[in-house]
Amino acid sequence: MHPSIRAAHKPLISFLGKRKWPANPEPQHPHPAAPAQLRDAFSDFLKKFESSGKQGSGAGSKASSGKAAYGEFWEAPERLWRNKASFVEDAEIDAVLSGGASLR
Repeated sequence: MHPSIRAAHKPLISFLGKRKWPANPEPQHPHPAAPAQLRDAFSDFLKKFESSGKQGSGAGSKASSGKAAYGEFWEAPERLWRNKASFVEDAEIDAVLSGGASLR
């Protein structure tokens, strides 16, 4: 078709009004389909959750169990996050790139 004959494209869907984001987040509440037991205990869960968030979560801080807690995995000792099995030697990379022909 020629550009002069073609009509302007009109999307099949249209949105009503502008997007409006709330200024404040909604208060936390249990899922409507949650069992009654969980809905009743949700306020207790929120109290525990908020109190656990106030504790120090810095690198190397001690958790309540007495073990060290790290904010990021690289803050932990290298022996914990450097897996020996994930190390790939140059010879293995060359073998893969050559389709296995360099193994002989």
